[in-house]
Order: sequence, then C-alpha cells, then structure tokens
Amino acid sequence: MNHLTENIRRVTLDGESLRIEQVVAVARFHATVSLSPSTYEAIDASRALVERIVREGRTVYGISTGFGEFSKITIGSDQSAQLQENLILSHCVAVGTPLPEETVRAMMLLRANALSKGYSGIRRELIEALIAMLNKGVHPIVPEQGSLGASGDLAPLAHMALVLLGKGEAIYQGERMPGGEAMRRAGIPVFHLLAKEGLALINGTQCMTAIGTLAWYDLNRATEIADITASLTMQALTALLSAFDPRIHAVRPHGGQSLVASNIRLLCENSPSMERNRTLRVQDAYAIRCIPQVHGAVRDALHHVRHVFETEMNAVTDNPILFLDDESVLSGGNFHGEPVALVMDYLSIAAAELASISERRLERMVNPALSNGLPAFLAPDGGINSGYMICQYSAASLVSENKVYAHPASVDSIPSSANQEDHVSMGTTAARNCRRIVENLYSVLAFELMAAVQGIDLRKTCELSPAQQVVYDKVRAVVPFYAQDEELRPHVAAINTLIRNTEIENTVKQMLPDFH
Repeated sequence: MNHLTENIRRVTLDGESLRIEQVVAVARFHATVSLSPSTYEAIDASRALVERIVREGRTVYGISTGFGEFSKITIGSDQSAQLQENLILSHCVAVGTPLPEETVRAMMLLRANALSKGYSGIRRELIEALIAMLNKGVHPIVPEQGSLGASGDLAPLAHMALVLLGKGEAIYQGERMPGGEAMRRAGIPVFHLLAKEGLALINGTQCMTAIGTLAWYDLNRATEIADITASLTMQALTALLSAFDPRIHAVRPHGGQSLVASNIRLLCENSPSMERNRTLRVQDAYAIRCIPQVHGAVRDALHHVRHVFETEMNAVTDNPILFLDDESVLSGGNFHGEPVALVMDYLSIAAAELASISERRLERMVNPALSNGLPAFLAPDGGINSGYMICQYSAASLVSENKVYAHPASVDSIPSSANQEDHVSMGTTAARNCRRIVENLYSVLAFELMAAVQGIDLRKTCELSPAQQVVYDKVRAVVPFYAQDEELRPHVAAINTLIRNTEIENTVKQMLPDFH
C-alpha cells in the first residue's frame, strides 16, 4: 500500500495496459473503473461474429457444442443460450472460506480487462455490469477452493458470474444477501446469458492471478520492511558494514543484491556505533553478512514475477478465441494456468526464504551464545523473566509452516473431464499457499523488529542513524521496553499492525529518497 497506489483514483480498462498497482488501487482502495471507448469496436464486432455463427449454424466449440468431453455433442441454436446459463449453474461448486473482498474485486477487474480485448464474443453490457459491480460495491461470495487452474478458474469464476444472473450471494453495503437482491439495491441489471457468454465469463486465470497479484504486492512491501528491520538488528548485534561494500556486489552483479546492499548502507549512514563496530571482528554470520544475497534474490524474483503477472492480466485467457480479421474461431489452451502456477511457487519459495533468514537473525538476538553480549532472551532479569524466549518459538513455528506451503503445487496434476483435461496447473492452490506464506512473513518480521529495538535498548551503546532512529521511535510508540514479564500479546499485536501499514517504509523513503 505505497503512497503511489493509494493516490490512483481512476483506472480505465483497455485490455493492454493494466498494472499491478492499478489492480491494488481498485481491489483495496476502491478506485473508480471505466471501460475505454477504444475497446468498443472490437467487443461489439466479436459479439456480432458469435451471433452470425449461431445464425448460420456453424459448429464451433462452446457455442454450438457442449464443453470438455461434451464437445462431441452438437447444441442447436435454440438451446445455445440455455447452454451458457447451465454452464454457470453447474460450475458453481467451489467450497471453503469465501475469498476476501479485495481478492474478489481484483478477480472481477481482471476478468473485465480480459474481456475488453474483444476476442471473447461477450456483449459490452455484461462487461459494463461487472464494472458497475466494482464501482457500486457488489461483491459476489466466492469460496476459495475448487479450481484446478486449467480450463481456467472455472468454479470460482462461476460464483462470480452467478450474481450477474441475479443468483448466488453477494455482499452489498456490508450485508450478505442473495445476488439478485444486491444487484437490485445497487441499481445494476441482471442478465440472461446468450451464446458464448457463460464460457467467456469463467474460462480464464483471473482467480489465481488476483490472489497472486495481491500477494506479490504485499511481498514487495515486505522486502522493504525486511531491509529496514535487518538494519536495526545489525545495530543490536554490533554487526559490521564491510559485507555491504559496493565493490563486493559489483563483481556479482545481480540487481537485487546490489539494491539491498545499497539500502543497508543508506539506512546505517551516519551511525556512530556502526563506525565503531568495524574493529570488533573480521566477519559476521550469514544471517547478517548475506542479507544482500538473500534479500536481493527475493527482489529479483519479484521483478520476474511482475513481468509474468502483467503479461497475464492483459492477455486473452479464455477459449475458444475469436479472430475478427478472417472470422476464425480457434480452440486452444490459453486458459491453462501454468505460467502463473510456476511463478506463484517461485514467489512462495522467495517469501519463505525471507522469513527464514529473519528468524535466524531473531535467534541470534535471543541466544546469549550468538548475540555478542546481549542478555539471554533479551530479558533484563533473566530466570524469573523469560523475555522474548517464546517470540522466537512462534517465529520458528511460522517458518516451519511456510516450508509446508512452499512445496510446489505446480508439480502436481490430476486429470478431469473424462481425461479430456488431463494436465492441470494447480495455479490457484499455488497462489493461495503464497498468500499464507506472505502473511506469515509479516509476523516473523514483526518479531524481529520488536526484538531488534529491545536489543538496541539493552545494548545501551547504540547510536542510530537518523533513519533508524525514526523507525525505532515508531516502534517504541506502540511497544514499550520489556523490562519484566507481562502479557506479551498486546505488544505482538501492536507491532504486527505497525508493519502491516505503510508508515515505516514511507517515512524511510521520505528521509532516504534512494531507498527502494
């Protein structure tokens, strides 16, 4: 939730230029959405082509045939509309906890953007209805489980589409109600679907991409918090700056590595105690010395995944695809979620590693054998007091949990539709796992940050840089020095709230314009 994203007030969909920050602006901050007039001609022409196919009785998958294994069955023109509504009704079988409102909003936006490209044969009015739902706050109830991630996110998108039919359930103005009632109250028309329209609404990768985009955004934020937190941990552990010398990183020129090393140098600049530390030892442990290499690799992963996501969110991902130049209707596999699935697993591993190295830094601060002189468990009066002993337990639990979620979902597949759909991506599972890991990561970083500030106070000789001092003050404004054991839960909750808003990194960026 950076300053730039919060300031995006309007997003215009043209099928070509949607970016991650715009998705977040709509999903979280309710930026207004509109459809670019530049899309009208292609949308209307593709719809006219579908109507011509039905009128002329051509045999085209999903328009005049059934779906999947039922593609062998021809459907008469008098039944083509019923075929589309039956598709939605029969596919809304997702189960589990409803997706968060922000995820559903992102999913609706991404689907509208894909349809706006004019290759799907859907009426413009349906796209505009999806956009109206976003602008007026009608949010379908979409259970999170049930997508194989090939033939698209069929079940989740069917639950989204149900509300356009006046069915299903939705949240409107904070109240859960039947979908038709939500649409009536919001003044949005409901529809009977025509040929091709049901397939156009649910054949795509928008659920996995929505979850993944929000997870990407939060992980990107977490990398900045991780650098800031690590610099304070370095103060608590009397760490050396020599491992961050730009010459080291110039000879191994990964972009993320050099960026993180630069961030740490900026954060520690003008700190008298960091200058004094130079003579204490020759080198630090990996959890400190290899911050640029580990944090930097996560930055590089994010860079790659952004490219994949922004390609996907501006792509045609349904089937069949209508090409207006020669009226071809081609059946392919653009709905297959493999590109998203692979990078979601990659991002999961990256997020898990960022949490892992954070927990190792936390362990060094609470372990008297590793902390370079701090009291055991950061307790001023150890023995009667346990201090931050169990904070490390909790962080370790989250890191171990992440290892389970980081097992790649994309290496699994299970056949469906009578083996017609015999290889699937599991991309939505991969995205959901990544979402969990990123959430755990924030909690691990919160423990590290809380411990680092405690360690700085106990060290007594730390003289922070100006940027570090501001972060220290923000932590101490919500978490007091832990002098003796008391209920830690409120402090843990407070530090988790602090790092999940934008206050820390935005303040640092204002002080250090070159921090990224």
